[in-house]
Amino acid sequence: MRQILKPHPICGEIVAPPSKSVSHRMVMAAALAKGESTVHHVLLSEDLKATCAAMEALGAHIESAAESRGLVTLTIRGCDRPKAAAGATIYCRESGSTLRFMLPLAGMHARDLHITGEGRLSERPLGPFRENFTAHGVQWTAPENRELPLTLNGGLQPGHFLLPGNLSSQFITGLLFALPLLDGDSTIDVITEMESAPYVAITLAVLGQAGIVVDASADFRHYRIAGGQHYAPGVFTVEGDYSQAAFWLAIGVLSGPVTCRGLLFDSAQGDARVVDWMREMGGDITRTADGFCARPSRLRGIEMNVSQCPDLVPVLAVLAAAASGTSRIVGAGRLRLKESDRLAAMTTVLTALGADVKEKPEGLVIRGGRPLKGGRVSSFNDHRVAMALATASTVCAAPVVLDGAEAVQKSYPQFWEDFVKMGGQLA
Repeated sequence: MRQILKPHPICGEIVAPPSKSVSHRMVMAAALAKGESTVHHVLLSEDLKATCAAMEALGAHIESAAESRGLVTLTIRGCDRPKAAAGATIYCRESGSTLRFMLPLAGMHARDLHITGEGRLSERPLGPFRENFTAHGVQWTAPENRELPLTLNGGLQPGHFLLPGNLSSQFITGLLFALPLLDGDSTIDVITEMESAPYVAITLAVLGQAGIVVDASADFRHYRIAGGQHYAPGVFTVEGDYSQAAFWLAIGVLSGPVTCRGLLFDSAQGDARVVDWMREMGGDITRTADGFCARPSRLRGIEMNVSQCPDLVPVLAVLAAAASGTSRIVGAGRLRLKESDRLAAMTTVLTALGADVKEKPEGLVIRGGRPLKGGRVSSFNDHRVAMALATASTVCAAPVVLDGAEAVQKSYPQFWEDFVKMGGQLA
């Protein structure tokens, strides 16, 4: 789908969409409980649909009822112990979270269980799971030149698991959901520096809410998990998403003013760091009763280490292009393995719009202040690239012609509708 984004001021008030990261985890916790749970304020993006379908394949039953603003409440009857039918297929769409979260659960009782996906999902690394699964009772069969399709057989056994901390925290989250359900105790040791630790903090918070006890070290590198635990049913409410709110706050400092509501100030989300970085750049961002108001500001370049919150890079790159001076984004090497190679993608699209961007192995160097001219660009089928380009369009001299605008369905299906409500103009 192509969208033509005309330069136009955007301002107003918007409620942040529900956190995708929190939603995945709350749906999983409810689906693993023995009994019925409800999860309120869920946005059924493509990724969340994948997780819901996967949990149903493992034995849960999920029904949805409409709320307002396109959100739903899920009523979930949990499976207590996940078990897929022999020969079943779990289709993860293009959700890396779904894939890595489901694999340990699927491996608990696997009988020719097939795992598939689409897009770049077959390129997302699974090596840490392959090594640990084969050492703990699960037969792993996959093509030599890609990760999917994958077939599992056997049953995951408790024990000692070793994982890297610099590839994806999703491996840790996947095991933390499954290991409490096994018959014996387990430990996880992270053998490299820990990146994206806030995502594990979200996992631990949701597990705790569901009655699961995990002994985690302060640096998130060592875990002790007692086996034989059970998830407790309950009522869950998904908080607002800072990674999506970041686009609206960025539009606020570039065009605005924009007030973004529905955000928790004590959130475990690592992407909440975006507020501090915007302020360091000179952004006029003030706290409101339940969110933030961002007003048009003169921005300056800064250095940002995004190792704990890499999903912010596309929107930070746009802000850096609009700021005076040089910005450096470092610690972002893992972005080459997302829906697109986000470092290459953002370099390509911002350069096409007139920005001065140099791609580095682990980040970007952006010399800001050059006028953005508009032009034809691609989302690279990446939802965050698409929303970053919508943000950039507010300060371009001419329209931005965006190919692949439908990519937002992956995480924020109502994005273009909200963009227009806030004053954006689509041709």
